[in-house]
Amino acid sequence: MNLILGAGLSGLSCSYHLGHENCIILEKSLHAFGHLHAEYRDGFTWDQGPHVSFTKHDYVRELFANSVGGEFEEYAIKASNYYKGHWIDHPAQSSLYQLPADLRAACVSSFLESRSSGLSNSVPANYAEWLERAMGAKFADTFPAAYTRKYWTREPRELTTEWIGQRVFYPEIDDVLQGSKGPLDRKTHYITKIRYPKKGGYQSFVKSLADNANILFGAEVCQVDLIEKCVFTTDGSRYPYSRLVNTLPLPVFISMCKQATPPVLEACRQLSCSQLMIVNVTAPHPTKRPENWMYVYDEDKLSTRINCTEKLTLGNAPVGKTGVQAEVYFSRHKPLLLNPSEVVERVKKELVEMGLVEEDAYRKGLVNASTSYAPWANVIFDHQTRPALCVIWDWLAGYGLTRESDDLHPLTDWEKISKAERGPVVMAGRFGQWKYYWTDDCVMRGKHIF
Repeated sequence: MNLILGAGLSGLSCSYHLGHENCIILEKSLHAFGHLHAEYRDGFTWDQGPHVSFTKHDYVRELFANSVGGEFEEYAIKASNYYKGHWIDHPAQSSLYQLPADLRAACVSSFLESRSSGLSNSVPANYAEWLERAMGAKFADTFPAAYTRKYWTREPRELTTEWIGQRVFYPEIDDVLQGSKGPLDRKTHYITKIRYPKKGGYQSFVKSLADNANILFGAEVCQVDLIEKCVFTTDGSRYPYSRLVNTLPLPVFISMCKQATPPVLEACRQLSCSQLMIVNVTAPHPTKRPENWMYVYDEDKLSTRINCTEKLTLGNAPVGKTGVQAEVYFSRHKPLLLNPSEVVERVKKELVEMGLVEEDAYRKGLVNASTSYAPWANVIFDHQTRPALCVIWDWLAGYGLTRESDDLHPLTDWEKISKAERGPVVMAGRFGQWKYYWTDDCVMRGKHIF
């Protein structure tokens, strides 16, 4: 029997592709879908962040479309950046014309100086060097470095560059120069069009993966015996396995392994991951901005990324009302020193300042908010990650884990991956594999895992 730990997207995809009849999934919570789980409250639909589908994989596109019976929205996205009262089209590095004149001139000058230095042809030692070579020191320090501290909770120099791939726009000289004079005649963001379900939230795209799955809800794993090949839950139940697929956060999984040694436990302590508090704010007026989502560069604001749920699909909010979701990131490297009620009040005031919530509604007490918490948000790819993973994978290989060619890399090139024979222990998903995975990656992992 295949025993799968976790009924998030990766666990569901593995079970779906192995055949649900061949799998049992142990899930601690009382619902499936993990980070894709949607909440429904007072007529609003809330995802955990702005989940949208822009996959290039035809297989995933078809699976998602079939899951909702073709009932999805497809549209060109609009994203922007907030910086000290200014709204700047995204990506900002090709929209400098919207900056104050003095800052715009400094960014262009710094960018040209960086590109003429010859350093762009050398390999950067860290993300800070990559940013400076790609965008110039002035822009890098003002925008992405600030956002890195908010979103990744680390200094750019503390991060590697392996995770970047195509996920941060590397601008051409002409794009920056033309974008400093006016809007470009083409989009430079890596996302052009997105798909989103018409109802039910983003989880509707993957509900077909859960149909007929053998999920044991409320089954909290407390110990894994890699020698006896069995898993124990807090209620005293014992689950033997022939193959174990783990999607739980890697440090959590290793901590529960009966055979874990001090060196492998220490390696797990070297891994870093951010945490997330989501603040869902409702106001009795229509959406105030045209964007689907926004990035906030001001470091004096808790809000890091913002989306309006009704801008994903109109059915996500009651008519005439807006639902604004703000993401607040923290970690052991950047602790959150406020309690939830203090965070909510700060975020409400920030949304009023940015024009997303009407001040009159706020003063009259008509703006409501709720919070949710994700203890595992974004894997942080710092300089400790690769050596720590090498220790962990080598140790697990002694209990049947098959090492993979990309198991130390944050990304997976699915065009180069083929199905392979696996041992009795397999890792899957963003947290199980400690990857920079998006939803389509999690689906593809299940498809290619065996």
